[in-house]
Amino acid sequence: MLKNDYKPRVVVVFIVFLLLYLIIFTRLYVLQIHGKNFFKNLADQQYLVELKISPDRAKIYDRTGKNPLAFNIQSYSAFILPKQFQEKDKILKFLKNNYDHVYKKINKNKHVKFLWLERHLTTEKVEKFKKLKLQDILFMPESSRFYPYNCISPIVGFTDIDNIGLAGIELFFNDRLQGTPTTIEIKRDARNSDFYFDKKIIREGKKGNSVILTIDSKLQFLAQEELEKTVNEFEAAQGSVLIMNPDNGEILVMANYPGFDPNSGVIENVENTKNKIVTECYEFGSVIKTFAALAALEEGLVTPDEMIDCEGKVAFINNVRVENWKSVDTISFADVIKNSSNVGIAKVASRLGPKFYNHLKRLGFGQKSGIWFPGERAGFVNPPQNWSRPSLIVMSFGYELMATILQLGKAFSIIANGGYSVEPVLVKDPARPKNSFRKKIYKSKTISDIKNILEPIGALYAKNLEGFRVMGKTGTARGMEDGKYSTKKHVYSFAGIVEKGDYKRVIVTFIKEPKGSGWWASQIAAPLFAKVAEKMIIQDLTSNSLKEVES
Repeated sequence: MLKNDYKPRVVVVFIVFLLLYLIIFTRLYVLQIHGKNFFKNLADQQYLVELKISPDRAKIYDRTGKNPLAFNIQSYSAFILPKQFQEKDKILKFLKNNYDHVYKKINKNKHVKFLWLERHLTTEKVEKFKKLKLQDILFMPESSRFYPYNCISPIVGFTDIDNIGLAGIELFFNDRLQGTPTTIEIKRDARNSDFYFDKKIIREGKKGNSVILTIDSKLQFLAQEELEKTVNEFEAAQGSVLIMNPDNGEILVMANYPGFDPNSGVIENVENTKNKIVTECYEFGSVIKTFAALAALEEGLVTPDEMIDCEGKVAFINNVRVENWKSVDTISFADVIKNSSNVGIAKVASRLGPKFYNHLKRLGFGQKSGIWFPGERAGFVNPPQNWSRPSLIVMSFGYELMATILQLGKAFSIIANGGYSVEPVLVKDPARPKNSFRKKIYKSKTISDIKNILEPIGALYAKNLEGFRVMGKTGTARGMEDGKYSTKKHVYSFAGIVEKGDYKRVIVTFIKEPKGSGWWASQIAAPLFAKVAEKMIIQDLTSNSLKEVES
């Protein structure tokens, strides 16, 4: 009886153990076979790091398409993988003593898998790191941006540490230059060395496309050299030089001083990074008389030889007091411009009325030019509905009109090219509409008259430019201080045309707030124009561009 009772118990125990065995076997099977991917993914989440690596950023070239203004150099960046430390105590001690901000990040976030230590290291710095013999500091090759010409930096701009454009052409064409990043996974390699880690490409990126500027880098350097000398000689706050081809709108030089060194990694003065030819507006003073004269000639309201009574030193026009910079009596209208008489030009501009505003807009003032560059200012032309009694008068000699140096260059280009509309061009690009179809916006007779009026002024500064026709106009204007016109701060400009046959160039020189008082543009901006023009012609003869135009 006992024997029979014992037998069922054995069976039950056997069945229980069998079931337990089956459960364990099934669990192991699930974990090892079907759970393989799950645990692999879990491990990957702990150790694999996914990064986006930008491809080599495309180059920026000067007008030749051969001379790079921005390109890449190889560097190395140091990083750590906190979840994969080999010598945890050693590396944490090093970080606490030398990279406390990184040490704090690790303590704050125990799950962090990747941290940069330093980016874009020099070869010397890499060697210093390696001498520390810290297994947990790894290195990744990266490319960093290099700029060979500081004088072009305000145009080209610069990038951040991740090679993302922050200013200038680098910013405007960022998407085009940087391409599409490559996504990779990295994990420390078993070889346990500084430069060894597993790298797997998840998504392949695409290289960017280069940008070719219209800038003549040799001429830019020469103009920058003369600009720097003038700014330093007169201890001025800043200066600029613009050179354009008036026929096709191509910008050959955009020089600004002081500038900055984009390779230093430190921007000491953000103002110096700006291309102020495009981004800043000024009241230019008497150089604007050129356009009041152009408008009056076009409208048939005056002729170059008409005699204008400039009334000595001071006159009242529409009950507005107007003062000449020197005493001028009755002279021809051509001499009104040559002598820069405020009274004379104000009298003629009064005949124009609101038409003067229309001509200024036709010339491109008060509106963006459409140049491919970030931060372009539209400027301001006071519209007739907002005019006070003095508005038309003071506009005729350059006030109540804020403009960029580029706009001034464009307006003079219209005179230089025979009265055709033209758009400034900084980037050579097949996708950009060309200036091949040009609309005639001023009569040939008007252009001939204004050029003849401007030629005696240009001839004063063309002594070393024999064989070339030089035309131009000076401008001196008061700067603003605390919302009022200053008697101490002035800006000085000269806008001119140099031509010989089919060869034409427009040059604008600008100097802001030189030290001292009593200066005139004829003493500062005009001599700078002459020096730049002389070097330009020598350079163009050397490069055969002048010979090619003549032929």
